[in-house]
Amino acid sequence: MLLQLNKVIDQDVLENIRRVLAGAKFVDGRLSAGAAAKRVKQNEEMDQHSQQAEYLDGLVMKQLAQNQTFRSAALPHKVSRPYFARYTQGMAYGDHIDDPVMGTGGERFRTDIAVTLFLNEPDRYDGGELVINTTFGQKKLKLPAGDAVLYPASSLHHVAEVTDGERLVAVLWIQSLVRDPAKRELLYELNLARETLLAQRPDAEETAHIDHTYVNLMRMWSEV
Repeated sequence: MLLQLNKVIDQDVLENIRRVLAGAKFVDGRLSAGAAAKRVKQNEEMDQHSQQAEYLDGLVMKQLAQNQTFRSAALPHKVSRPYFARYTQGMAYGDHIDDPVMGTGGERFRTDIAVTLFLNEPDRYDGGELVINTTFGQKKLKLPAGDAVLYPASSLHHVAEVTDGERLVAVLWIQSLVRDPAKRELLYELNLARETLLAQRPDAEETAHIDHTYVNLMRMWSEV
């Protein structure tokens, strides 16, 4: 499932994030890449060991946790720290698939879902589209600041070359409670109907049926 999330990050928080990034230390993005991705990755990433990174992590994770659509679609079990990436003129990230397992030591997790959060407006840079291969062809995304896209980490994707300006994004990965992407999509769509019925017809018999079905499918399909 490829899903656009609108206004995940509030405007005040966005401005705060950009202020911090403007004074942050960035390093070669290839330092965090796997062996195959190193060959095609050209960007810079905020130093993950800095105090600024810890501060921004808290801001982003709080905003995501408050987003009901994100919670319903991702069904998060484990969520990585976000990587804050910068692309300037001439930088790109060629075709790649994200590593299936990330983290170190006891913090390792399976990457079911990738999320890209757009941190500056699309008119601040030329090029830089996130291009995701889907069963229906390529999907090109260059979203407003504060919006995000959620997509399977198993997808072949790339970031087109930035030809002018600066592209700022945060990227993170999720191990979902439900590993199978088709099952996650069914649960997401079922929950849309469930939430509507619970709000509009909470005492109806069909509402109870849908609610019980959703809950028991989650019980059947979740992995913890």
